[in-house]
Amino acid sequence: GTVVSSDILKVLSLSPEEYRKRKVALITGITGQDGSYLTELLLSKGYTVHGIIRRSSSFNTGRITHLYKDQHEHPKMVLHYGDLTDSTNLVHIVSQVLPTEIYNLGAQSHVKVSFDMAEYT
Repeated sequence: GTVVSSDILKVLSLSPEEYRKRKVALITGITGQDGSYLTELLLSKGYTVHGIIRRSSSFNTGRITHLYKDQHEHPKMVLHYGDLTDSTNLVHIVSQVLPTEIYNLGAQSHVKVSFDMAEYT
């Protein structure tokens, strides 16, 4: 059987109105310029922000370092490793986070590569 956390059970027992009042955002592309600004805005509005970051050999989180550096100041920011081409991983993250809002800002950011691999981009 599947093990479901008590937090998920609590969320699933909410009425539709109560569920929508939750301030839980999931952001792809959280490490980009727009993602980092959106994260700051949502945190300032009391949201819990979950971000999806790519696994890579370099930890490319420079734009959000100030947000997760001090988890006491921003305990409502959680990072998840994921790949936008891996639908199983995305379904898993969404089912764990149960976001009320999803912002898809993840994209290929290298101009030449974006033309060379247009379909992937």
